[in-house]
Parts: sequence; structure tokens; C-alpha cells
Amino acid sequence: MGKGEDTRLAVLDQAIEVARRVGLRGLTIGSLAEQTHLSKSGLFGHFKSKEILQIEVLGRARTQFEDAVALPALRTSRGEPRVRELFSRWLAWESRPGGCPFVAAATEFDDQEGAVRTRLVRDERDMRDMVTTVFRTGVAEGHFRRDADPDQFAQDFNGVLLAYHHAIRLLGDETAETRANRAFESLLAAARAETSAS
Repeated sequence: MGKGEDTRLAVLDQAIEVARRVGLRGLTIGSLAEQTHLSKSGLFGHFKSKEILQIEVLGRARTQFEDAVALPALRTSRGEPRVRELFSRWLAWESRPGGCPFVAAATEFDDQEGAVRTRLVRDERDMRDMVTTVFRTGVAEGHFRRDADPDQFAQDFNGVLLAYHHAIRLLGDETAETRANRAFESLLAAARAETSAS
């Protein structure tokens, strides 16, 4: 990796931290130049426009999410252990200072057509599909009921994480993590096959 690419990735890492605090709309090449002590013209050379910067921030955030959450979880044993690891790591991701950049972006772009929303929708669907697939392997392993609905589980899994994000970020609820874990355990209990060990 060359120096230019190293610089670009370092800038994107900083941009993610800024976006966690102020959102993608609040992220500008000018504000990022101040944060990184680089020139606006230099950053413009990397990103060309605010929209390209926003899309690249989402791409870099996805790489960070995959490294911190998805890939380690997928190295865990199939079935309930993998579902548990995925949830635990995802909860830790949501708990980072500033919260989850995808949740923040979804709030900003849920009704805004364009390339940023298109990228965000793709990433969100991929993440939800991952939960569905991980749960489906748990059904195949006999850990979850054969008639359990993987798509419903993925939506409920996501719902627990979104409720946690809201409780911890907006409400400052000190019991948010305990409640999120309790809600997740209820999801597992409802989905678990009768012969599966807890």
C-alpha cells in the first residue's frame, strides 16, 4: 500500500469518527481538512465531492464492521455459539463512542434518494442477510426449531440492537446493555429447539 492510499485510509478512519458524532451530512471536506490538518485541495484530490466522501466513509465503515464483528463471529462454531458471538460483537460495535455510523446514516438518508442511500441500503441488506444466514445454519445444526423463521429472527435481532442504540445514545439509559442482552436471550429461547442445550 502506497503513502497516498495510507493517507486516504487514515482520512476515512477520521471521517468515520466525525460521522459518528455529526452524521454524514455534517461531514464536509472542509471540516475534515481541519480535523486531519490536511488541505482542502488535497482532500478534494482524494474524494472529488461530498457525496463521494460519504460513500467512501460507508465503505470504510463496512470494512471496519466486517473486521470487528462479522469475520470473528463467522470463525466461531456454527449454530447458537455463532449467533451469540455475532450479537455480542455487534453490541460492542454499537457501544463505541458516537454509536453506529450506519444507524446515524439511516436516520439521515432513509427518505433521501441518491447514491448514498443506495449504498447504505445495500450494506444494511447485506448485514441483515448475514444474520439470516447465520441463524439458518443454527437451524441446520439443530440448535433452533425447524419451523423458526430466519427473516423474522434477523428483524428481531436488528430491533434489539436499534432499541439499545436509542436507549444508550438518546436516553443515556445505564440499564440499556442489560436489557439488550435480556431481550436477545428471549429471542434465543423462543427460537431454540427443545433438544438444544442452552
